Amino acid sequence: MIPLFHDFADETVLVVGGGPVGARKARKFAREADVLVLSPDFADADFGDAERVQTAPEPEDAADWVARADPALVVAATNDTDVNDAFVAAARDAGALVNRADESGGRDADSVVVPGTIRDDPVAVAVATGGASPALSKYLREQLEDELAGAGAMAELTADLRTELRAAEVDPETRRNAVRAVVRSGPVWKALRTGGTNARQTADDVVADVVGNSEWST
Repeated sequence: MIPLFHDFADETVLVVGGGPVGARKARKFAREADVLVLSPDFADADFGDAERVQTAPEPEDAADWVARADPALVVAATNDTDVNDAFVAAARDAGALVNRADESGGRDADSVVVPGTIRDDPVAVAVATGGASPALSKYLREQLEDELAGAGAMAELTADLRTELRAAEVDPETRRNAVRAVVRSGPVWKALRTGGTNARQTADDVVADVVGNSEWST
C-alpha cells in the first residue's frame, strides 16, 4: 500500500452510516469536500459541516444514491454488510473511490484507507497501519503532534526565503544549502514554536552564514 494525498476540493464524499465512525469520517472530509451522510439515526457526535439525510438505505437503493450524489469517494460505515457491499459495488460502477470501515488488511486496488492526520497547515503528515492497529495509529499521531509544532510556520518561512534567494540570483546549490540550514536550525524552530517575533531575523542570520553577508540582504 502506497500513501497518496488526494485533493477533494469541490468534490462530494458520500458517507453511509451515522455512527461514531461515520461521524469521524464526515468531520475529516468536511474540511475540504461537500459531505453527504445517509443514516436512519445519527450518533451524538459532531459531523462537521456535513449534510445529514435521515434515511435507512437498502442495498437496492445504493446505485440511485450514488448516481444522485456523484461522489468522488464513498465511505461504507454501516453495521450491515449487505448495505456496505451494495454501496461499494455502486461506487465502483460509478468510478468512485471506496473506503470500507468494516475491513482491514488487504484491500482492492480502488479502495483507500483514511489515515490518522497531523496538521499544521500547510504541512500535513499521515499515519496508517493498513487498518491493522488503529490504537497504534492513534498513539503515533499523538507522539508526532508535539514534534511537528511550528512546521507550518517553517514551511511558510522557507517558502519566502526560497523566493527571495531566487530573486537575489543566489545560485541553486547555495539556495538549497541555505534553506536546508534554516530547516535544521534549532534557534529558528524555537523562535517559531514560542511565537517570538525574531524567527525571521534568526533565519536571515542563518542564511547570511551560508551565502555570505555581501550577497544577501533583506
